[in-house]
Amino acid sequence: MIKVNVIDGFKPVGRYKKKKQIILTHTSRNLKDYISSLKYRYNGDNKKLPHFIIGREGDVYNIIPTDTYSYYMETSNNNKQSIVICLENLGWLRKNPLTHNFINWIGDIHEDEIYSRKWRGYHFWQPYTDNQMDSLVNIVNKLCDDYEIPKISVGHNVKVDKIEKFRGIYSNSNYDIINTDLNPAFDFDIFINKIKDE
Repeated sequence: MIKVNVIDGFKPVGRYKKKKQIILTHTSRNLKDYISSLKYRYNGDNKKLPHFIIGREGDVYNIIPTDTYSYYMETSNNNKQSIVICLENLGWLRKNPLTHNFINWIGDIHEDEIYSRKWRGYHFWQPYTDNQMDSLVNIVNKLCDDYEIPKISVGHNVKVDKIEKFRGIYSNSNYDIINTDLNPAFDFDIFINKIKDE
């Protein structure tokens, strides 16, 4: 079983036990800065909290209990019935012409391998890690078993109409065309095969 690090001090909006979806997102910044932004935005009264964060090394952090909710999804009424898992990832990148490194929207530098594919107006993306995928599969399988959520996914990151009505595992980008998480570097085929094999 995977070790989960509980981070105290976060307040969910409310409690709701009947979950029907797991929603996958990413941080769009490094883990340390993301957790700080969760703590200190809106003078510590942040209403947009994921349930879990998975770091690039595969470490899992629990922010709020799974039987609670926040207003994480801005374009949906599905917050109560969802469990949000956020992967550490810089998201879309652009080339810095002075250093030839890649940077994200807030200037975080990415010097490793990139994933290149034109999607939603961007070309370069930070890949997700194998350690993240392993931890994600473990936690998704446990949550699906605990909440009787079907181990199914649409298998892509394109917007799906009326997705809030479905049961299963989806990404934030399935909800709205402006969302770029999960980015194209995420391998849905591997993910779906792994959760079905467990």
